[in-house]
Amino acid sequence: MDRLPPLNAVRAFEAAARHMSITLAADELHVTPGAVSRQIKTLEDALGVQLFTRGHRQVSLTRQGQDYYRAVTRAIEVLREATRKLQRRRQRKQLKIRAYTTFAMRWLIPRLSGFHAAHPDIEVLLKASLEPVDFRKEDIDGAIRLGDGHWPGSHTVRLVDNVLVPVASPSLLKAGPKLKRPADLAHHTLLHSSARPDDWGHWLEAAGAAEQVDARAGMTYESSAMSYAAAVEGQGVAIAQRFLVERDLQDGRLAMPFKRTVNMGDYTYYLLTPAHREETTSMRTFRLWLLEQFKAA
Repeated sequence: MDRLPPLNAVRAFEAAARHMSITLAADELHVTPGAVSRQIKTLEDALGVQLFTRGHRQVSLTRQGQDYYRAVTRAIEVLREATRKLQRRRQRKQLKIRAYTTFAMRWLIPRLSGFHAAHPDIEVLLKASLEPVDFRKEDIDGAIRLGDGHWPGSHTVRLVDNVLVPVASPSLLKAGPKLKRPADLAHHTLLHSSARPDDWGHWLEAAGAAEQVDARAGMTYESSAMSYAAAVEGQGVAIAQRFLVERDLQDGRLAMPFKRTVNMGDYTYYLLTPAHREETTSMRTFRLWLLEQFKAA
């Protein structure tokens, strides 16, 4: 069996090659420059090749030294990654998940305590943001996004149907003006979310009322959660994603004045995970839990 080279000598070589300096390598390793030089000489003797060309106060890698440095760098990175994995296993696993504010507040957070109770070894760190996802630049494990299912560099899993439906408070519907047909919405305040400005237009077009009702009129809020809250308070009629207002409908805080709904097809919510990284056990557990929650709903 081939013997490994002296590992302390390899460590000294890697530091000196990375810094292109014996002195800086010595500072990093907390030894003297002379000790680094001796370790490199030991390694060269063991390998039977010259790794550095030594000049006045400077060193440079020989061709053999360059080849060996690339191999050593790869080996050290493998060792470093293996070490990180072992250290993570000793700690409580953390999942960093991005989601929209409304999705987080109205759907995910009310259910998250159940996930933590079932999986006490996994902590979900939730971040709300509208910004595009870039897994190569951000330290996140997954993101819940609204779109057509195509995000470069990401694996995607469809979560739920995106069904649009008008909703209003029962008190508003009782007070009037009456909402007998979609064109009657012209006599009410339409409530919008700036994150989804076209939803009313999609629904009115499907309902055949696009000519009678101005899809842009009304009041606009920063998030859908705000428009839903305004609807509960009787300030107008909101266009909602049905799964996000299901509890309000069941509890009577909101009502549907029309049976007409619009399914947005592939334009819906997806779980995104980075394509360049292998899915962790924790992420797989969270993904399966999400799908089970939507299935149960």
